[in-house]
Amino acid sequence: MFESLEAHAHQVVEFVRVHEVWAAPIVFALAFGESLAFISLLIPAWAALVGIGVLISSGNLNFWPVWVAASIGAALGDWLSFWIGVKLGPPVAHIWPLSRHPELLPKGEAFVKRWGALAIFIGRFFGPLRASVPLVAGIFRMPWWQFQLANFSSAFVWAAVLLTLGDVVGKLLGWAWR
Repeated sequence: MFESLEAHAHQVVEFVRVHEVWAAPIVFALAFGESLAFISLLIPAWAALVGIGVLISSGNLNFWPVWVAASIGAALGDWLSFWIGVKLGPPVAHIWPLSRHPELLPKGEAFVKRWGALAIFIGRFFGPLRASVPLVAGIFRMPWWQFQLANFSSAFVWAAVLLTLGDVVGKLLGWAWR
């Protein structure tokens, strides 16, 4: 699985390297997909975002538009996940993958009720939680403004962390190869 993740991330990074003008739209789509309930399991974008951070370190890309695109894509993916939770409510438990793991919804509810908006912020940084916590927050009616504050602030921090990690790795590799 990790080999295919690495191969897909490499293909995305290589495409962005060759077609720099597409960097922001691609990063937006990756972050949106990775943050969207159910779809997130199919689009593990974090590796590609770190790889795109390496391109930033080489001077091929400007950090700011890529960062904004990743941040807004991630925030909108979570927002849509929250909205799906609000609209579908508890019956969402009958949709895959929740239907195969019925224990996840009560655990998610306990996590969101215990930590509140901090659960949204924390969840952003953990793959399996990234898209499911906003869904659960919507199902159990976390206040909209509270959700959005945590959603947007965590999205901007998350995107900065991944892109900066790639930037630092790229600079270290460049320094080591001199």
